[in-house]
Order: sequence, then C-alpha cells, then structure tokens
Amino acid sequence: MNDDLKRQRFAAAYEGKPPWDLGRPQKPFVDHADQITGAVLDTGCGTGENALFFAERGQAVLGIDFVAAAIEAARRKAEQRGVQAEFLQADALKLKKLDRAFDSAIDCGLFHVFSDEDRRLYVEGLAHVLNRGGRIFLMCFSDEEPGDAGPRRISQAELRAAFADGWTIESITATHFEPNPDADQRDFADDGPKAWFAVIRRTEKRRGA
Repeated sequence: MNDDLKRQRFAAAYEGKPPWDLGRPQKPFVDHADQITGAVLDTGCGTGENALFFAERGQAVLGIDFVAAAIEAARRKAEQRGVQAEFLQADALKLKKLDRAFDSAIDCGLFHVFSDEDRRLYVEGLAHVLNRGGRIFLMCFSDEEPGDAGPRRISQAELRAAFADGWTIESITATHFEPNPDADQRDFADDGPKAWFAVIRRTEKRRGA
C-alpha cells in the first residue's frame, strides 16, 4: 500500500472511532514511565494520549503523525488540558529530516504497519534522532495473535533482526493492546489483541550528530 492510500485509510478511520484510539495511554507505557526519561518522541502519536501522558509528567514531548486530523485532535487535547506538548504532522519514515535529538522514543502500534523496506528506513531514522544510550519503547502486534484480521503480525525474531545494528534489545515481553470499547469496528477479543512490548537501547552515537 502506497503512502497516499495509507494516509487515506487512517484519515477515514479518524472520521469515526478507531479501535486503537483508546482515550488514555496504553498500560505498558504507564508501567515503564520511569524508564522513559528526558525528551520524548512519539513516532505515531495519533490523537496524542501517550504523548500527553509524558508531557503531563513535565517532559519535553514531540508527537508526530502523518494524518492531519489526528494531529489537530492532539493539539486540541493539549490546549484543553493545559499541557505543554508539541504535535507535528510528519512522516515517521522521514525522521532524518528532523533536526532534533531525543532521549526516548515511544512507538504504540506503528512498527507493525511497515513493509520490510519501510521498517529499515524507520529504524535508520530512529538512529538519527535518538541519543546514544537512548531507548525506543515499542509496542506492536504479536505473531501469537491468531487469525489475520488487523495489522501484520511481528515475531520476536523480526524485532531482533530489525534492531541488530547499533542497538541492544533489553527486553521483549508479552502484553496486549487495550482496544477502544466504543470503536466502530472490533475484530478482536474484548481484552484486545496480543502484542509485544520491546525496550531497545541505542548503543552507537546518534547518526548525523
């Protein structure tokens, strides 16, 4: 699927109630909050719940998403809640264009939408923006989720292969995505699809620094 079709599909989802738009941060990010330190990049922020959670903790946060409607909703939430957070319509496959450095990055349901080639570009972009010693906290669909509805399933081996060069996998744990109970479409069990939550540390100097 090309970028225009992806954008149209996700934009159409935001016209209703997407199953991933929970209205609060996903629990694994809350559970790991003390590890997600410093300046934070949310690489696919949607309407901003995960990003706003860290901004409310007093951290500098940039949330990006390539769907304009999602970014507009995130900005409205920040204004309504009186939270200082930055939201930018941008493509996570073009992180090399960001002249910024971050201590942490969070990915809630983005990695699993990429093709093999896009996955490579994404990881290269993360290497460009994350400081050495910085971590990416990544939550993606698990290959333990039965069926084929929804996004591509990801194995632990695929995660390890994607981050083999200049990264250290600190942990990969089994969890699940909590779905929006009011979503327009529900293809999974009530407790949500199975997922991996990976903590991955950048061990080499930030590229481009």
